[in-house]
Amino acid sequence: MKLSRFLSSFRFAAQGIGTSIKREQNMKVHALSAVIVLIAAIWTGLDRTEWMLVIVLIGGMLALELVNSALERTVDLVTAERHPLAKQAKDMAAGAVLVFAVTSAIIGLLIFLPKWF
Repeated sequence: MKLSRFLSSFRFAAQGIGTSIKREQNMKVHALSAVIVLIAAIWTGLDRTEWMLVIVLIGGMLALELVNSALERTVDLVTAERHPLAKQAKDMAAGAVLVFAVTSAIIGLLIFLPKWF
């Protein structure tokens, strides 16, 4: 692979992240939440394992929200009509984000609460 093509793939990925942050309300919420969690992690003084968990959860959450947004746009591109299968696809992708968000929140509570109380 040529270096220019390799670097272009990073540029395209960064554009996708930027577009998502600019246009998707949920991505803004997830990005802000990530910043808050990182500040709390610094303030709390997490150990190496806890940091790894927090970083994996934040990265997973942001990545899953990007996939969800991409799927929603793809469905919208395929059909402008309201179709039950299009709704199901969007709802399932949103459900995946919700499952990961709840799981991340529970793990976050398990990490932070014992250190705070």
